[in-house]
Amino acid sequence: MKSAPKALALWLALAVGSLPAAAAPGPTAVRPGFNLFSTQQDIELGRQSAAQVERQIPLIHDPAIDHYVAAIGNRLAAAAPGPKFPYQFKVTNLSDVNAFALPGGFMYVNRGLIELVPTEGQLAGVMAHEMAHVALRHQTNQVSKAYLAKAGVGILGGVLTGGAPGPIMAAVGGIGLNALFLKFSRTAESQADIVGAQTMARAGYDANEMADMFELLRKQAGRDPGRLERFLSDHPAPADREARVRQEASRLGKAAAPGPVGDVRAVKAAFRTQPPPVSMKQLARGTTGGTVPASRGPARGDVRIEPPSSRFRTFQQRSGFFTIEYPENWQPHEAPNGFGVTIVPPGGVVQTSDGQPSVIYGVVVNHYDPFEGSVNGRSGARGQFGRGTGLDDATNDLAAQITKSNPYLSPVRGSARRLTLGGANAISLVLAGASPVTGLEERVNVLTRELPDGHVLYSLAIAPGRDAGALSATYDRMMASLHVNAGAAHR
Repeated sequence: MKSAPKALALWLALAVGSLPAAAAPGPTAVRPGFNLFSTQQDIELGRQSAAQVERQIPLIHDPAIDHYVAAIGNRLAAAAPGPKFPYQFKVTNLSDVNAFALPGGFMYVNRGLIELVPTEGQLAGVMAHEMAHVALRHQTNQVSKAYLAKAGVGILGGVLTGGAPGPIMAAVGGIGLNALFLKFSRTAESQADIVGAQTMARAGYDANEMADMFELLRKQAGRDPGRLERFLSDHPAPADREARVRQEASRLGKAAAPGPVGDVRAVKAAFRTQPPPVSMKQLARGTTGGTVPASRGPARGDVRIEPPSSRFRTFQQRSGFFTIEYPENWQPHEAPNGFGVTIVPPGGVVQTSDGQPSVIYGVVVNHYDPFEGSVNGRSGARGQFGRGTGLDDATNDLAAQITKSNPYLSPVRGSARRLTLGGANAISLVLAGASPVTGLEERVNVLTRELPDGHVLYSLAIAPGRDAGALSATYDRMMASLHVNAGAAHR
C-alpha cells in the first residue's frame, strides 16, 4: 500500500490527542455510517433474506417460547434508537449459542443460547446487541461499502442504479449475504455493544448483564468451544469488550426496573417437548454450497466525448441542499433517495463487462458521513492516511474509501490544498492511476466542503488524464458555482 506523500500528510495526518483521565458523564454518542439504502429498503432486504433463512434453518413453533422471546424483543424495541423498524423475533431449533438479526429487524434467537443463559437480563443483552446492529443499519452499511468496492468510484453518487436494492444486491451477491449481514468489523461490534447497553438501560434492564453474558461466553468457550464456534466467528471480540460495556453501564442512569417479562426456567423446560436441536455444522453437511461465478474482465476502450458546452444550466437538489451549474449538453442524474447527483456528458458512462456502470467523465456531488460510523464523534476508520478529526478526518475517510474501492488510484504528490468555498473551509486533492476499465490514466479531483454540523459535502470530478487539462476550466467553473444551503435537510 502506498504511503501518503509528505505534503498530503501535513494536513491529512491526525493530530493524536490524549483522552481525558475521566470519562465524561452521560451515554456514549454513536453515529451510524454511510448507507445507499432507504429504511424501507432495509425492511424489504430483510424480508427477502428472512425467507431464505427460514427455508434453511428449523424454527421452534411453541406459543410459550415464542411469546417469551417476543416480549423481551418488543420491550427492547420500544427503547431502541434509530428508525422504528417492524421488529420480529423467532426462535430456531439450533444448538449453537448464537443469535442474529437481518436488516429491517428480523431477529433469530437460537435455542442453544436460551438454554445457556441463567437470567432474562443476559438473554436481553444478546438481543439488544443484535438489535443495535439493526438500529445502526450495520447490515446495509456493509452492503453499501461492498457495492462501492465492486462498482468503483464512478458509482459514489449512488444514483446510476436509481437507488434500488435489486441491482445493488445483484452486484454484491457473489460475496455472500452471510458475510455482509452477519459478520461485522470490530468497530461495528463495539458500536452494537454500546448502543445495546443503552437500549437495555432504557428498557429497564441492568446493562451490566450484557457484560455478565460476555463473561459467561468466555468461560463457556473454554469448556465447549464447538457450541460457540459460530458466535465467535460472527462476533469478533474487541479488546476489553466486557470492561467497555461495564464502563458504559456506569454512564447510564438507573431506569425503573419493571421486572422480567417471564420465567426463563419455564421456557427452558418447554424445549423438552420439542425435537432435538441440530447444529449449523450438521445443517451444512446436508447442503452443498454453490460456487461464486467468475467475473469477466473489465471493459476497455478509447472513450471520448464531445467538448462541453460553454452554456451552463443550474441543477438544484430537490431539498434545496445545494445548487451547481453544469454544461447544457451534460445530463444530471439525481438519486431518488439520498442527496446525491451525478452529472455526465453523453458517452461519459460505460458499462463494464460484468454489467456495472462506470463514470469515465463527469462530476459526482453528494453528502458525506464517515463510512465506518463513529463513537463520540470520532471515526473508527484509519485508512492509509491515519486518523483525524473535523474536515481533515472526513477528507481522510473519503480518500481512504476511494483508494480502498479503487486500489489503482493514489494521491498525486503536492496536489493537496486548503481553500475556501462559499465562505466555508474546503480541502482539495487529486487521485490518479491507470483505470482498469479504459486502460488509460484516470484523474479524480476530490473536493470536500465542511458543514456547520460536522457533515461534509463532497464532489468528485472524473476524467482521463489526457483530457484533464482540457476539462479543467469546465470543472473549475462547476466547483465555483457550487452553492450550499447548510440549513436544508441533508441527513
